[in-house]
Amino acid sequence: MGISFDPHHFKLTIMEKDGMNEMLVPGQYQGSDMGTVEKRSGRSNEEADRIFERACRRLLDVNSWGRLAGVSAFQLMDTSGISVDREAREGDYIRIDIPGPATMAGMGYDWVRVEEIKSFEKDGIAGLGMRVRPSAHPVSGNPETAHFLQETATSTFIIRREGNAVSAEEHGRNEVANTSAGNLIDKGRNMVVGLAAKLGLSYPQWKSLVKAFLAD
Repeated sequence: MGISFDPHHFKLTIMEKDGMNEMLVPGQYQGSDMGTVEKRSGRSNEEADRIFERACRRLLDVNSWGRLAGVSAFQLMDTSGISVDREAREGDYIRIDIPGPATMAGMGYDWVRVEEIKSFEKDGIAGLGMRVRPSAHPVSGNPETAHFLQETATSTFIIRREGNAVSAEEHGRNEVANTSAGNLIDKGRNMVVGLAAKLGLSYPQWKSLVKAFLAD
């Protein structure tokens, strides 16, 4: 089954005075943070509509992220840990196959869970946002976080339209290497990968992804 984005599928949330980011992006209180924004303007309302709706479809089409970003591979999984080909939903998992050594806790992969998806509209600004957080493997029975970052970390993706201007954003917060769980091999691997992320080596992937959300 393919992806067919319906802008009315998600519960509409009216933004508070602080705006969209503050509703979905957690505060920064430990570790490192990272963010990237890509912008594009339509030459008409109709073109801006097409850019915005296509970007929203691509955001929710997690299985296409690897092709769009060109580094890691991403697979959307349902709450039972079964791979699915549809729009992402709250409670789903994302299985990530990053280059390099894998974790035993994640059975060869890193895992995040889709924590929240919201659409927004206020004063001519509309948007769709999704926040994910490192998680345990959904079916292994091991409660330890199966990701190179601790579960305090989040990644928030936002597609925003204001007039004919459309932006795609990624905001990483509270990124701390996951060295407190798993066996010694996992701890060492997570320390190395987490350090690489802290040094900004994950930035090119997210930059490529948000840019691809807006591309023709």
